[in-house]
Amino acid sequence: MTRLWIAAPALLLAACSGGEEDKAAEPVALVKLAPATQGEAAQDIALYGAAEAGPTAKMSLVAPAEAKVAAIDAPAGTTLRKGQVVVRLAPSPTTRADAAKAAVDAAAANKALARAIRMRADGLVSDADVETARAAAAAANALRASFADRLGSLALRAPTAGMVDMVSVAVGDLLQPAAPVATITRSGDVRVRFGVDPDTAQTLHPGMAIRIGGNAVRAPVSVPIESVNANVDAQTKLASIYAKVPAGSGLRVGEILSAAVTARQAGSALTIPYAALLDDAGQSYVYAVSGGIAHRRDVETAPATGERVAIRKGLTPGERIVIEGGTAVEDGMKVRTR
Repeated sequence: MTRLWIAAPALLLAACSGGEEDKAAEPVALVKLAPATQGEAAQDIALYGAAEAGPTAKMSLVAPAEAKVAAIDAPAGTTLRKGQVVVRLAPSPTTRADAAKAAVDAAAANKALARAIRMRADGLVSDADVETARAAAAAANALRASFADRLGSLALRAPTAGMVDMVSVAVGDLLQPAAPVATITRSGDVRVRFGVDPDTAQTLHPGMAIRIGGNAVRAPVSVPIESVNANVDAQTKLASIYAKVPAGSGLRVGEILSAAVTARQAGSALTIPYAALLDDAGQSYVYAVSGGIAHRRDVETAPATGERVAIRKGLTPGERIVIEGGTAVEDGMKVRTR
């Protein structure tokens, strides 16, 4: 019995000694802290769209007078140089007759004017009669010149380098004056259009840079937003942004494009350094420190780019969070700062 009483104090002493050792071994993480602040957050917005002809790129070739289609030298898809013949026309019988009549009328009007001038010198007609004859001669000469010009323009040529989009006639067709013959897209006048969420469109404005991705045959290119159309397209349900592409960029009309634009929201977002974010099976979280103890906070982030990320939910401004050493921290662990 005496042995039991002696052993019991020894066990008690051992137990107390073990508790003190456990307390001394309690881990403390060494971390670096930073506050959650209200400020600017940058967000990369993905864009998808296409290259299209610019506002001055499309040009139409039309018949200058009533004429028949004699030949199509450059069908749709032909790459054109400036001045190259696209379609050749021949004057119709009516046009030939009208041109001949205009030439005869002009010659007669010129003779009448010369006669009126002689008669005025003899005092046989008034100045008014001479002016009337002069006006008639001018009108007749203008009509004759107009027919001569139109007959000389029956070989329809490309006004600039580009490509034939469409030829809307066939050989043998009889065309009326100003009838469309072909459509040409001018080289170098390309713009891009991207669809964007209508709410996101409100954060974009002209001048912001769009970064268009490259491919195997051309390099990436950065262009400023030219305009933002916040109206929603009935089919896509998206707003649109437009940008003009510089000549030599290599973009082709109709090419499908992907791009990005960085939008910034100054003074409207709670932000933290990206380095503070940790992940647990898809759940983003951070460690907020108060009283030397780290507390896990699950957070909801907003899409962002740069060195800081916007926090939608889970933190309040001014809270100090772990930005270095967080992987060694556990919820409720003591920490000390570097």
